[in-house]
Amino acid sequence: MGTRPGASDPQRARPAGSRRGPRGARARIGSPSADSGLTEGPTADPGAAESEAGTVEQAKEACLRLLAVRARSRAELAQRLAAKGYSAEVSERALDRLGEVGLVDDAAFAEQWVHSRHTFSGKGKQALAQELRRKGVAQSDAVAALDAITTDDEETRAAELVRRKLRSLPRDLDRDKMIRRLVGMLARRGYGQSTAYRVVKTELADQGFEGDLDETID
Repeated sequence: MGTRPGASDPQRARPAGSRRGPRGARARIGSPSADSGLTEGPTADPGAAESEAGTVEQAKEACLRLLAVRARSRAELAQRLAAKGYSAEVSERALDRLGEVGLVDDAAFAEQWVHSRHTFSGKGKQALAQELRRKGVAQSDAVAALDAITTDDEETRAAELVRRKLRSLPRDLDRDKMIRRLVGMLARRGYGQSTAYRVVKTELADQGFEGDLDETID
């Protein structure tokens, strides 16, 4: 059969050089999108380098999200990163970079932690020292922060706690039981025994409780 006049020839109608080869072949010929810059860069495998750098960046972002909630020690952040699956090397690099800009600083963290917990939670120095140890803060950083709390500071805060606790205790409560409860309350908050006894003795005397407290609390 002959070709009808005017019928188009699909092969002739296609412009020269537009033959379809394997999918994407046209894009590979002289097209900037063909290689997407994969041959550029100082490394033989830029994709791997980007993946490695991205992992460190992801670790930094994870730390920043944690720090946005509350201050944390370097050891705390390292533990959280490990739990999220980051390698020790990547975690160290991320923490080092955050440390360089002052976002990870155990000395500053310890100072802030001690001030906040003493002021708002009424924690004594013994409890605060234990908390800082659990958070992996070095002894030198912990001591410097704890030294900011003086003996007068501790006794003032302990006295406030005793006065508040007294308001909730029955006035006819046995004196010995009252003393044990008050001293025990201060001990649980991290106040030393001598400080707790001294504060309780003073506050009960000021509140008009009678009796020789020295005999009871020695």
